Amino acid sequence: MSSSDIFIGETIGTAILILLGGGVCAAVTLKASKARNAGWLAITFGWGFAVLTAVYTSAPLSGAHLNPAVTIGIAIKDNAWGDVPTYFAGQLLGAMIGAALVWAAYAGQFHAHLTDKDIVGGPGAQATTAKAVEAQEKGAGPVLGVFSTGPEIRNVVQNLITEIIGTVVLVLAVLTQGLNDSGKGLGTLGALITAFVVVSIGLSLGGPTGYAINPARDLGPRIVHALLPLPNKGGSDWGYAWIPVVGPLVGGAIAAGIYNVAFA
Repeated sequence: MSSSDIFIGETIGTAILILLGGGVCAAVTLKASKARNAGWLAITFGWGFAVLTAVYTSAPLSGAHLNPAVTIGIAIKDNAWGDVPTYFAGQLLGAMIGAALVWAAYAGQFHAHLTDKDIVGGPGAQATTAKAVEAQEKGAGPVLGVFSTGPEIRNVVQNLITEIIGTVVLVLAVLTQGLNDSGKGLGTLGALITAFVVVSIGLSLGGPTGYAINPARDLGPRIVHALLPLPNKGGSDWGYAWIPVVGPLVGGAIAAGIYNVAFA
């Protein structure tokens, strides 16, 4: 794989991942969406199918890492670091593109949601629907969850451990079951396995933090949220933003260490 193939493949694949994954979050969250309040099952399966679509699309070009934690895991497994910056750059750019496309697809719903006083607060708002206002006071705006993750209970140690554990499961599954014959990326069957693993992680471990398990998936859309001209969007919660970056990177490294000790 050439550097240009890796960059293009990761950009396209990660953009699709975030478009479909962020899209299901928007569908479930935003006012005037037909899928509003569809629930956690819709989100977890939506993200799983997003992974499946993104991997099948980008695998021929880049091996479909789509996640810096996966890239780190493979780099440690093979002791091969030359392409890591190219993977990271494509993943971050793709995540930002995907988040911008979610906004474009749901522009009317974002506007309706963020101008509803019962959601964003203000005169005439109902006290019983002030959850988003409370979240804003903690640094997260009322639509930040469409773009990036956040904890239900803010505890740095627990939040970090949760992200590490979830990512260890993901990357260990990729390294043991998901790689193609060259071992440089996901294979055809591996894509299906990985998609189901992502659904499983979401159902079992996603409750505490929203299971970022992917630094690019969280950081890229969070940057887009900060830049978009959305009314009443609130904060981007930068105080929390390092956890879904550091946690998955540590988890990917731990998974690779386990693989090299137990499976290699």
